[in-house]
Amino acid sequence: MAYEFLEHTADVRMRVTETRLERVFADALAGLMELLQPGSPTGPAVRRPVSLSAGDVTALLVDFLSEALLGAQTRRERYDGLVVRELTEQSITAELTGAPVAEFGDDVKAVTYHEAQLKRGPDGRWETVIVFDV
Repeated sequence: MAYEFLEHTADVRMRVTETRLERVFADALAGLMELLQPGSPTGPAVRRPVSLSAGDVTALLVDFLSEALLGAQTRRERYDGLVVRELTEQSITAELTGAPVAEFGDDVKAVTYHEAQLKRGPDGRWETVIVFDV
């Protein structure tokens, strides 16, 4: 896994570092799901399409995670996988895969833009910090 949780006084910070952009999105989704602490699956597998556009790659990642959070909370679903159909620095077309759950262990209120700046370092690796309002 290429994400780690960092100390923060009121919220939860997560750093994601990956060599491929699609892995940044998949790892950030995995981190979000870990934070939610979903229960065991209670039904058959689900596939949820996601198609988003944004002004830049940072906004795209935050919007993607916000969309996944909204779907998880409103549909009571955990998302264990991400199938990326198309990904640029301004748009994503993908499918979230997962299953329904009875409950979540923790509440995540929002994915914030605070500290978020997804960029590629001199070594070619993508890196960002995501702050979750809990």
